[in-house]
Amino acid sequence: MTLFQQILIALVQGITEFLPISSSGHLILIPYLTNLPDQGPLIDVAVHIGSLLAIIIYFRKDVTGLARGGFATVGIGKDPAQRRLFLWVLAGTVPAVALGLFLKLGGYLESFRVTDLVAANLIIYGLLLGAADRWGKQDKDYEDLTLRDAVLVGIAQAMALIPGTSRSGATMTAARALGYKRVEAARFSFLLAIPAVAGAGLLAAFDLAEASVQMQKDALVTGVFTFLAALATMVFLMNFLRKASMLVFVVYRVLLGCALLVMF
Repeated sequence: MTLFQQILIALVQGITEFLPISSSGHLILIPYLTNLPDQGPLIDVAVHIGSLLAIIIYFRKDVTGLARGGFATVGIGKDPAQRRLFLWVLAGTVPAVALGLFLKLGGYLESFRVTDLVAANLIIYGLLLGAADRWGKQDKDYEDLTLRDAVLVGIAQAMALIPGTSRSGATMTAARALGYKRVEAARFSFLLAIPAVAGAGLLAAFDLAEASVQMQKDALVTGVFTFLAALATMVFLMNFLRKASMLVFVVYRVLLGCALLVMF
């Protein structure tokens, strides 16, 4: 991979991972819209790991709380609120892990890397995002999270394994539909991404370990660039959601989906 391709992929991933417009869908489109070769699933995972590090840095206080909740779960420490949050995040992760294992072991992931599917999901889930954001009750805070809500948002996250859906878009759509405020929906969405993305990275680590030295270097460099772009995007999005709705993302998704259907 050239440095240009690495930077392009990192910018696309870093910007689209946290905006509800589907990072995997945009990554798949790079080879179709340029003369660059498909970067492949290993690079896709590397950039997701870069995004994961950005989440950990930005939400370091919440991540620390989750860690304490994990220790409390095994009897180390006494903090029922953090323990409950840890268990809810864990429960919300189960659907994505189960579906991810099924798709990977069944060899279905590559069959999803087609533009028609990306386009359809951009439109459908974009409209769902708009509806949930427009008519959501907007009265629940992050601390109001229940086991039921965590599982429902987790199921939405599992659906985002299909490109064009958007992990952040699907989880924020579910959270908004359940009545959570915009910023709180985004907050839980990003924390829920930690175990899911980490699990995907762990699965791919075995494949990456067997890859060529050059591929490993490409993955490392692209991951670093992604981390920087993702951290900047996260700061922007959290500030944006305090002041505006998600309409701009809905419009972008629908227009892009329609354009792809016409082009391809």
